[in-house]
Amino acid sequence: MLLEVRDLAVSYGDIRAVSGVSLELDRGELVSIIGANGAGKTSILSGIIGMVPTLGGTIRFKGEDITALPSYRRARGGIRLVPERARLFPRLTVHENLMTGAYGRPRSAELDARVRWLHELFPILGEKRRQPAATLSGGQQQQLAIARALVSAPELLLVDEISMGLMPKLVDQVFALLSDLNRRQGLTILLVEQNAVAALAISHRAYVLETGRCVFQGKAEELAGDSKLKAAYLGE
Repeated sequence: MLLEVRDLAVSYGDIRAVSGVSLELDRGELVSIIGANGAGKTSILSGIIGMVPTLGGTIRFKGEDITALPSYRRARGGIRLVPERARLFPRLTVHENLMTGAYGRPRSAELDARVRWLHELFPILGEKRRQPAATLSGGQQQQLAIARALVSAPELLLVDEISMGLMPKLVDQVFALLSDLNRRQGLTILLVEQNAVAALAISHRAYVLETGRCVFQGKAEELAGDSKLKAAYLGE
């Protein structure tokens, strides 16, 4: 088991965002958390990476209890987040943004090879490496956000609402990229997404969240074919 979350609880003041959610990922899986806006999906990722304090529950990564670890220790241990709407540094160049994902790591042949691989994976980032990140299109910014998370060779990638604000064609491209990273590179991915149809199409398993609680879970193809789930969450 790569990631094991048990009875996670997250609150913002008096507002309970997540109540007793449990989930797990094996190495090599792509698992989605789907649900309406405000269901608590992003709060789960924030709790896993350590961006918000948890009120209860445990988080174990590679068998180690990381519940009390600061976020930088979790990142250093192999967890990386692709945040909603990219959250780049607009005045820094594309290359400078990319290298923030390797902050604290010394220059090495391994790191240089990783950057070359990312430029092959995302050619536009190599072409525009000296331009400010603010000059990139929305889809290009999402590519840079993914590359920034990948430059440190994480073992677990957390992806938050990656389709937000993108045109349908770009959404298809980004989801195809995530699927390729999982199936060809073996990268373990936990994907939070409102676009349930697209998320289930590339996932092995999924959890469905409603008002901070898990109400369905199972294999992605089974959830996609469930008539009640389609009516409630897939708009069918």
